[in-house]
Amino acid sequence: MHLLEAILLGVAAGFWVVYGGYCLLRIHALPRVRRYAPAPREGEFVSVLVAARDEERPLPEAMASLLAQRQVHYEVIAVDDRSSDATGAILDDFAARDERLRVCHVRELPPGWMGKPYALETGYESARGDWLLFTDADVRFHPETLGRALALAREQNLDHLTLIASLDMSGFWEHAALSYIALAFLLGIRPWLVDKPSAGSYMGIGAFQLVRREAYEAAGGHRRLAMEVVDDMKLGKMVKRAGFRSAVGIADEFVRIRWQEGLGNVIAGLTKNMFAGMSFRIWKAVGTFFAVMILSVVPFAALGFAHGWALGLAIAAAAGAIGFNIAVLRGSGAEAPLYGFAHPVGALLFSWIAIRSMTVTLRQGGIVWRGTFYPLDELRRGSV
Repeated sequence: MHLLEAILLGVAAGFWVVYGGYCLLRIHALPRVRRYAPAPREGEFVSVLVAARDEERPLPEAMASLLAQRQVHYEVIAVDDRSSDATGAILDDFAARDERLRVCHVRELPPGWMGKPYALETGYESARGDWLLFTDADVRFHPETLGRALALAREQNLDHLTLIASLDMSGFWEHAALSYIALAFLLGIRPWLVDKPSAGSYMGIGAFQLVRREAYEAAGGHRRLAMEVVDDMKLGKMVKRAGFRSAVGIADEFVRIRWQEGLGNVIAGLTKNMFAGMSFRIWKAVGTFFAVMILSVVPFAALGFAHGWALGLAIAAAAGAIGFNIAVLRGSGAEAPLYGFAHPVGALLFSWIAIRSMTVTLRQGGIVWRGTFYPLDELRRGSV
Protein backbone atom coordinates (compact mmCIF):
# COMPACT_ATOMS: atom_id res chain seq x y z
CA MET A 1 0.00 0.00 0.00
CA HIS A 2 2.84 2.38 0.79
CA LEU A 3 4.43 1.75 -2.61
CA LEU A 4 1.14 2.38 -4.43
CA GLU A 5 0.64 5.53 -2.36
CA ALA A 6 4.11 6.75 -3.27
CA ILE A 7 3.60 6.07 -6.98
CA LEU A 8 0.24 7.84 -7.13
CA LEU A 9 1.44 10.87 -5.18
CA GLY A 10 4.65 11.05 -7.18
CA VAL A 11 2.74 10.97 -10.46
CA ALA A 12 0.35 13.68 -9.27
CA ALA A 13 3.13 15.91 -7.94
CA GLY A 14 5.18 15.54 -11.12
CA PHE A 15 2.15 16.23 -13.28
CA TRP A 16 1.09 19.47 -11.60
CA VAL A 17 4.50 20.89 -10.76
CA VAL A 18 6.41 19.96 -13.92
CA TYR A 19 3.86 19.44 -16.67
CA GLY A 20 1.44 22.01 -15.22
CA GLY A 21 4.16 24.65 -15.16
CA TYR A 22 5.12 23.84 -18.75
CA CYS A 23 1.48 24.10 -19.87
CA LEU A 24 1.03 27.49 -18.22
CA LEU A 25 4.06 28.82 -20.07
CA ARG A 26 2.70 27.55 -23.39
CA ILE A 27 -0.80 28.92 -22.73
CA HIS A 28 0.69 32.29 -21.83
CA ALA A 29 2.48 32.33 -25.19
CA LEU A 30 -0.77 32.00 -27.19
CA PRO A 31 -1.64 35.12 -29.22
CA ARG A 32 -3.98 37.55 -27.45
CA VAL A 33 -6.55 39.60 -29.35
CA ARG A 34 -5.79 42.77 -27.40
CA ARG A 35 -2.26 42.88 -28.88
CA TYR A 36 -3.57 43.36 -32.42
CA ALA A 37 -4.93 46.66 -33.65
CA PRO A 38 -7.89 46.58 -36.08
CA ALA A 39 -6.55 46.91 -39.62
CA PRO A 40 -9.31 47.27 -42.24
CA ARG A 41 -8.53 45.76 -45.64
CA GLU A 42 -10.18 46.96 -48.83
CA GLY A 43 -12.76 44.52 -50.19
CA GLU A 44 -12.58 42.10 -47.23
CA PHE A 45 -16.08 41.07 -46.16
CA VAL A 46 -17.13 38.95 -43.16
CA SER A 47 -20.34 36.98 -42.67
CA VAL A 48 -21.21 36.44 -39.00
CA LEU A 49 -23.41 33.35 -38.57
CA VAL A 50 -25.45 32.91 -35.39
CA ALA A 51 -27.70 30.00 -34.45
CA ALA A 52 -30.32 30.83 -31.80
CA ARG A 53 -32.85 28.60 -30.09
CA ASP A 54 -34.84 29.87 -27.11
CA GLU A 55 -32.29 32.57 -26.32
CA GLU A 56 -34.62 35.47 -25.49
CA ARG A 57 -32.75 36.38 -22.28
CA PRO A 58 -29.14 36.82 -23.51
CA LEU A 59 -29.99 37.56 -27.15
CA PRO A 60 -30.62 41.35 -27.04
CA GLU A 61 -27.26 42.15 -25.46
CA ALA A 62 -25.42 39.66 -27.66
CA MET A 63 -27.00 40.92 -30.87
CA ALA A 64 -26.42 44.57 -29.95
CA SER A 65 -22.72 43.81 -29.40
CA LEU A 66 -22.45 42.06 -32.78
CA LEU A 67 -24.03 44.99 -34.59
CA ALA A 68 -21.65 47.41 -32.85
CA GLN A 69 -18.47 46.11 -34.50
CA ARG A 70 -16.19 48.82 -35.84
CA GLN A 71 -13.74 49.10 -38.74
CA VAL A 72 -15.01 45.94 -40.43
CA HIS A 73 -17.19 45.40 -43.50
CA TYR A 74 -19.60 42.68 -42.42
CA GLU A 75 -23.07 41.22 -42.31
CA VAL A 76 -24.86 39.19 -39.63
CA ILE A 77 -27.06 36.23 -40.51
CA ALA A 78 -29.04 35.00 -37.51
CA VAL A 79 -30.98 31.74 -37.71
CA ASP A 80 -33.93 31.19 -35.41
CA ASP A 81 -33.82 27.43 -34.81
CA ARG A 82 -37.43 26.46 -34.02
CA SER A 83 -37.59 28.69 -30.93
CA SER A 84 -40.64 28.50 -28.67
CA ASP A 85 -39.97 31.84 -26.95
CA ALA A 86 -39.51 35.41 -28.26
CA THR A 87 -36.17 34.71 -29.97
CA GLY A 88 -37.57 35.03 -33.49
CA ALA A 89 -39.41 38.26 -32.72
CA ILE A 90 -36.31 39.80 -31.10
CA LEU A 91 -34.22 38.98 -34.17
CA ASP A 92 -36.85 40.37 -36.54
CA ASP A 93 -36.96 43.58 -34.51
CA PHE A 94 -33.19 44.01 -34.74
CA ALA A 95 -33.30 43.29 -38.48
CA ALA A 96 -35.95 45.96 -39.00
CA ARG A 97 -33.58 48.51 -37.46
CA ASP A 98 -30.27 47.40 -39.02
CA GLU A 99 -29.92 46.36 -42.66
CA ARG A 100 -26.71 44.46 -41.93
CA LEU A 101 -28.75 41.78 -40.13
CA ARG A 102 -30.72 39.14 -41.99
CA VAL A 103 -32.87 36.58 -40.20
CA CYS A 104 -33.75 33.03 -41.25
CA HIS A 105 -36.45 31.05 -39.47
CA VAL A 106 -36.15 27.25 -39.31
CA ARG A 107 -39.60 25.80 -38.73
CA GLU A 108 -38.79 22.10 -39.01
CA LEU A 109 -35.63 20.03 -38.64
CA PRO A 110 -35.02 17.73 -41.61
CA PRO A 111 -34.02 14.08 -41.04
CA GLY A 112 -30.33 13.42 -40.49
CA TRP A 113 -29.55 16.79 -38.92
CA MET A 114 -29.01 18.13 -35.44
CA GLY A 115 -30.47 21.57 -34.80
CA LYS A 116 -27.39 23.76 -34.51
CA PRO A 117 -25.44 22.35 -37.51
CA TYR A 118 -28.55 22.71 -39.68
CA ALA A 119 -29.10 26.29 -38.51
CA LEU A 120 -25.50 27.22 -39.32
CA GLU A 121 -25.69 25.49 -42.69
CA THR A 122 -28.87 27.43 -43.40
CA GLY A 123 -27.11 30.68 -42.57
CA TYR A 124 -24.07 29.80 -44.66
CA GLU A 125 -26.20 29.21 -47.75
CA SER A 126 -27.02 32.92 -47.93
CA ALA A 127 -23.66 34.22 -46.66
CA ARG A 128 -21.56 36.45 -48.93
CA GLY A 129 -18.38 36.83 -46.88
CA ASP A 130 -14.79 35.97 -47.70
CA TRP A 131 -14.52 35.08 -44.01
CA LEU A 132 -17.17 33.26 -41.96
CA LEU A 133 -17.49 33.82 -38.22
CA PHE A 134 -19.50 31.18 -36.37
CA THR A 135 -20.70 32.26 -32.95
CA ASP A 136 -23.48 31.67 -30.42
CA ALA A 137 -26.50 33.75 -29.48
CA ASP A 138 -25.34 34.37 -25.90
CA VAL A 139 -21.85 35.75 -26.66
CA ARG A 140 -20.95 39.38 -26.01
CA PHE A 141 -18.34 41.15 -28.14
CA HIS A 142 -16.19 44.21 -27.61
CA PRO A 143 -16.70 46.64 -30.55
CA GLU A 144 -13.18 45.92 -31.86
CA THR A 145 -13.28 42.12 -31.51
CA LEU A 146 -13.83 41.24 -35.14
CA GLY A 147 -11.32 43.80 -36.46
CA ARG A 148 -8.61 42.65 -34.08
CA ALA A 149 -9.27 38.95 -34.75
CA LEU A 150 -8.98 39.56 -38.49
CA ALA A 151 -5.68 41.37 -37.95
CA LEU A 152 -4.40 38.41 -35.91
CA ALA A 153 -5.51 35.89 -38.56
CA ARG A 154 -3.89 37.89 -41.36
CA GLU A 155 -0.60 38.44 -39.53
CA GLN A 156 -0.24 34.73 -38.77
CA ASN A 157 -1.55 33.67 -42.19
CA LEU A 158 -4.37 31.60 -40.69
CA ASP A 159 -7.32 29.94 -42.38
CA HIS A 160 -9.07 29.19 -39.08
CA LEU A 161 -8.91 31.03 -35.77
CA THR A 162 -10.81 30.07 -32.65
CA LEU A 163 -10.71 32.20 -29.52
CA ILE A 164 -10.80 31.13 -25.88
CA ALA A 165 -13.54 33.35 -24.45
CA SER A 166 -13.73 34.79 -20.94
CA LEU A 167 -16.31 33.03 -18.77
CA ASP A 168 -18.73 34.88 -16.54
CA MET A 169 -19.36 32.76 -13.44
CA SER A 170 -21.44 33.26 -10.33
CA GLY A 171 -21.19 31.56 -6.94
CA PHE A 172 -19.16 28.69 -5.54
CA TRP A 173 -20.54 25.81 -7.60
CA GLU A 174 -20.20 27.48 -10.99
CA HIS A 175 -16.63 28.54 -10.22
CA ALA A 176 -15.70 25.09 -8.93
CA ALA A 177 -17.24 23.16 -11.82
CA LEU A 178 -16.49 25.48 -14.75
CA SER A 179 -12.91 26.26 -13.75
CA TYR A 180 -12.09 22.55 -13.54
CA ILE A 181 -13.81 21.93 -16.88
CA ALA A 182 -11.71 24.70 -18.45
CA LEU A 183 -8.59 23.26 -16.82
CA ALA A 184 -9.28 19.74 -18.10
CA PHE A 185 -10.11 21.09 -21.55
CA LEU A 186 -6.81 22.97 -21.83
CA LEU A 187 -4.76 20.02 -20.60
CA GLY A 188 -6.56 17.57 -22.86
CA ILE A 189 -6.61 19.64 -26.05
CA ARG A 190 -3.20 21.38 -25.70
CA PRO A 191 -4.17 24.48 -27.73
CA TRP A 192 -0.54 25.53 -28.21
CA LEU A 193 -0.13 22.57 -30.59
CA VAL A 194 -3.11 23.39 -32.82
CA ASP A 195 -1.02 25.50 -35.21
CA LYS A 196 1.49 22.66 -35.66
CA PRO A 197 0.53 20.71 -38.82
CA SER A 198 2.21 17.53 -37.56
CA ALA A 199 0.42 17.59 -34.17
CA GLY A 200 -2.88 15.82 -33.68
CA SER A 201 -4.34 18.62 -31.58
CA TYR A 202 -7.29 20.55 -32.97
CA MET A 203 -9.74 22.95 -31.41
CA GLY A 204 -12.95 24.85 -32.06
CA ILE A 205 -14.97 26.90 -29.59
CA GLY A 206 -18.57 27.76 -30.43
CA ALA A 207 -18.28 31.30 -29.09
CA PHE A 208 -15.80 32.34 -31.79
CA GLN A 209 -14.64 30.49 -34.91
CA LEU A 210 -13.34 32.59 -37.79
CA VAL A 211 -12.64 30.63 -40.96
CA ARG A 212 -11.82 31.52 -44.55
CA ARG A 213 -14.72 30.62 -46.82
CA GLU A 214 -12.51 28.56 -49.15
CA ALA A 215 -11.18 26.52 -46.22
CA TYR A 216 -14.68 25.95 -44.84
CA GLU A 217 -16.00 24.78 -48.20
CA ALA A 218 -12.99 22.57 -48.95
CA ALA A 219 -13.33 20.89 -45.54
CA GLY A 220 -16.97 20.02 -46.20
CA GLY A 221 -18.80 22.62 -44.10
CA HIS A 222 -21.62 21.82 -41.72
CA ARG A 223 -23.03 19.18 -44.06
CA ARG A 224 -20.23 16.95 -42.77
CA LEU A 225 -21.18 17.94 -39.21
CA ALA A 226 -24.90 17.25 -39.59
CA MET A 227 -25.05 14.80 -36.66
CA GLU A 228 -22.14 16.11 -34.59
CA VAL A 229 -22.92 16.92 -30.96
CA VAL A 230 -19.64 18.84 -30.54
CA ASP A 231 -19.83 20.48 -33.95
CA ASP A 232 -17.63 23.40 -32.88
CA MET A 233 -14.68 21.16 -32.00
CA LYS A 234 -15.15 19.05 -35.11
CA LEU A 235 -15.16 22.11 -37.37
CA GLY A 236 -11.67 22.85 -36.10
CA LYS A 237 -10.70 19.23 -36.73
CA MET A 238 -12.06 19.23 -40.30
CA VAL A 239 -10.31 22.42 -41.33
CA LYS A 240 -6.95 21.30 -39.93
CA ARG A 241 -7.21 17.78 -41.38
CA ALA A 242 -8.01 19.32 -44.78
CA GLY A 243 -4.55 20.90 -44.72
CA PHE A 244 -5.44 24.45 -43.72
CA ARG A 245 -3.71 26.50 -41.06
CA SER A 246 -5.55 26.62 -37.75
CA ALA A 247 -4.65 28.31 -34.46
CA VAL A 248 -6.03 29.29 -31.05
CA GLY A 249 -5.99 32.75 -29.52
CA ILE A 250 -7.08 34.23 -26.20
CA ALA A 251 -9.94 36.72 -26.28
CA ASP A 252 -9.63 38.20 -22.77
CA GLU A 253 -12.31 40.92 -22.44
CA PHE A 254 -13.05 40.96 -26.20
CA VAL A 255 -15.33 37.88 -26.10
CA ARG A 256 -17.38 37.07 -23.00
CA ILE A 257 -19.96 34.40 -22.32
CA ARG A 258 -22.10 33.04 -19.50
CA TRP A 259 -21.90 29.46 -20.65
CA GLN A 260 -24.39 27.97 -18.20
CA GLU A 261 -26.31 29.52 -15.33
CA GLY A 262 -26.23 27.37 -12.20
CA LEU A 263 -24.79 23.96 -11.48
CA GLY A 264 -27.88 22.17 -12.76
CA ASN A 265 -27.48 23.64 -16.24
CA VAL A 266 -23.74 22.91 -16.20
CA ILE A 267 -24.49 19.25 -15.48
CA ALA A 268 -27.23 19.09 -18.13
CA GLY A 269 -25.03 20.64 -20.81
CA LEU A 270 -22.08 18.40 -20.09
CA THR A 271 -24.25 15.28 -19.85
CA LYS A 272 -25.05 15.90 -23.51
CA ASN A 273 -21.55 16.88 -24.61
CA MET A 274 -18.93 15.04 -22.60
CA PHE A 275 -19.38 11.45 -23.81
CA ALA A 276 -19.77 12.78 -27.37
CA GLY A 277 -16.48 14.65 -26.94
CA MET A 278 -14.94 11.28 -26.07
CA SER A 279 -16.25 9.84 -29.36
CA PHE A 280 -18.78 7.77 -27.36
CA ARG A 281 -15.97 5.46 -26.19
CA ILE A 282 -16.42 3.82 -22.81
CA TRP A 283 -12.69 3.42 -22.17
CA LYS A 284 -12.17 7.16 -22.56
CA ALA A 285 -14.87 7.99 -20.01
CA VAL A 286 -13.60 5.43 -17.50
CA GLY A 287 -9.98 6.45 -18.08
CA THR A 288 -10.88 10.11 -17.57
CA PHE A 289 -12.59 9.25 -14.28
CA PHE A 290 -9.54 7.48 -12.87
CA ALA A 291 -7.06 10.05 -14.19
CA VAL A 292 -8.98 12.88 -12.53
CA MET A 293 -9.25 10.98 -9.26
CA ILE A 294 -5.51 10.22 -9.18
CA LEU A 295 -4.34 13.70 -10.16
CA SER A 296 -6.89 15.90 -8.42
CA VAL A 297 -8.51 13.99 -5.56
CA VAL A 298 -5.95 11.52 -4.16
CA PRO A 299 -3.38 14.24 -3.20
CA PHE A 300 -5.96 16.14 -1.16
CA ALA A 301 -7.23 12.97 0.51
CA ALA A 302 -3.63 12.01 1.33
CA LEU A 303 -3.09 15.24 3.26
CA GLY A 304 -5.08 13.70 6.09
CA PHE A 305 -3.11 10.49 6.53
CA ALA A 306 0.25 10.69 4.73
CA HIS A 307 3.52 11.13 6.64
CA GLY A 308 7.11 12.09 5.89
CA TRP A 309 8.12 12.28 2.26
CA ALA A 310 4.67 11.02 1.18
CA LEU A 311 3.11 14.05 2.87
CA GLY A 312 5.62 16.25 1.05
CA LEU A 313 4.54 14.79 -2.30
CA ALA A 314 0.88 15.28 -1.38
CA ILE A 315 1.51 18.91 -0.46
CA ALA A 316 3.44 19.52 -3.69
CA ALA A 317 0.68 17.95 -5.79
CA ALA A 318 -2.13 19.81 -4.00
CA ALA A 319 -0.30 23.13 -4.19
CA GLY A 320 0.49 22.63 -7.87
CA ALA A 321 -3.11 21.72 -8.68
CA ILE A 322 -4.49 24.74 -6.83
CA GLY A 323 -1.94 27.03 -8.44
CA PHE A 324 -2.85 25.79 -11.90
CA ASN A 325 -6.56 26.18 -11.13
CA ILE A 326 -6.06 29.76 -9.94
CA ALA A 327 -4.10 30.56 -13.11
CA VAL A 328 -6.94 29.16 -15.26
CA LEU A 329 -9.48 31.26 -13.37
CA ARG A 330 -7.37 34.38 -13.86
CA GLY A 331 -7.06 33.60 -17.54
CA SER A 332 -10.82 33.12 -17.89
CA GLY A 333 -11.50 36.58 -16.51
CA ALA A 334 -12.96 35.36 -13.22
CA GLU A 335 -13.30 38.04 -10.55
CA ALA A 336 -12.47 35.61 -7.74
CA PRO A 337 -9.53 33.38 -8.75
CA LEU A 338 -9.17 32.10 -5.17
CA TYR A 339 -12.01 29.73 -6.03
CA GLY A 340 -9.08 27.67 -7.32
CA PHE A 341 -8.90 26.26 -3.78
CA ALA A 342 -12.11 24.40 -4.66
CA HIS A 343 -10.04 22.28 -7.07
CA PRO A 344 -10.87 18.87 -5.53
CA VAL A 345 -14.56 19.73 -5.47
CA GLY A 346 -14.45 20.62 -9.15
CA ALA A 347 -12.57 17.39 -9.84
CA LEU A 348 -15.20 15.28 -8.10
CA LEU A 349 -17.95 17.02 -10.07
CA PHE A 350 -16.09 16.60 -13.34
CA SER A 351 -15.36 12.89 -12.84
CA TRP A 352 -18.97 12.24 -11.80
CA ILE A 353 -20.30 14.08 -14.87
CA ALA A 354 -18.01 12.04 -17.13
CA ILE A 355 -19.50 8.78 -15.84
CA ARG A 356 -23.01 10.27 -15.82
CA SER A 357 -22.72 11.40 -19.43
CA MET A 358 -21.64 7.91 -20.46
CA THR A 359 -24.30 6.02 -18.50
CA VAL A 360 -27.19 8.32 -19.44
CA THR A 361 -26.26 8.23 -23.13
CA LEU A 362 -25.91 4.44 -23.17
CA ARG A 363 -29.04 3.86 -21.09
CA GLN A 364 -31.31 5.93 -23.30
CA GLY A 365 -29.57 4.87 -26.51
CA GLY A 366 -28.70 8.42 -27.55
CA ILE A 367 -29.09 11.97 -26.36
CA VAL A 368 -32.07 14.23 -25.80
CA TRP A 369 -31.39 17.91 -26.39
CA ARG A 370 -33.95 20.68 -26.35
CA GLY A 371 -36.81 18.29 -26.93
CA THR A 372 -35.30 16.24 -29.77
CA PHE A 373 -33.97 12.67 -29.42
CA TYR A 374 -30.88 11.69 -31.43
CA PRO A 375 -30.15 7.90 -31.55
CA LEU A 376 -26.65 6.81 -30.60
CA ASP A 377 -26.18 4.73 -33.76
CA GLU A 378 -26.83 7.79 -35.92
CA LEU A 379 -24.54 9.92 -33.81
CA ARG A 380 -21.71 7.42 -34.12
CA ARG A 381 -22.17 7.11 -37.87
CA GLY A 382 -22.15 10.88 -38.24
CA SER A 383 -19.05 11.42 -36.12
CA VAL A 384 -16.20 13.20 -37.92
